[in-house]
Amino acid sequence: MRQAILSVSTMGTGLYEFTDRVEDFVREAGVEAGLLTVFVRHTSCSLTIQENADPDVKRDLEVFFRRLVPPADDASMSWVVHRLEGPDDMPAHIKAALTQVSIGIPVVRWRLALGTWQGIYLFEHRTHPHQREVVLHLS
Repeated sequence: MRQAILSVSTMGTGLYEFTDRVEDFVREAGVEAGLLTVFVRHTSCSLTIQENADPDVKRDLEVFFRRLVPPADDASMSWVVHRLEGPDDMPAHIKAALTQVSIGIPVVRWRLALGTWQGIYLFEHRTHPHQREVVLHLS
């Protein structure tokens, strides 16, 4: 089994691809077949596997989630109680709860078994820059 912790820098809300760093980890591990677990150690961001060919996919996902869960200072979010960390914090927790913080990806012939247009993204739900930690565990 191999493990690593990656640091992913964000500049605010959005999708940040880090597939190449995960591929490097798998290649260096030299494992022919296995399962890679990718886990983010935060409650206001999440992980997703998405298309990495057309940037419109990222844009549309970001717009969809902004419309689905607007900031807490939006009139439609007047029911939100947790506001201690700003108007983007509770909506970020909701978005993270709707998505995922852990992804399992098979390793086949020393490579991630991703599809042709798939990439691994950290989905930042906060509006300010953050340093996020992502744990990789290959078994």
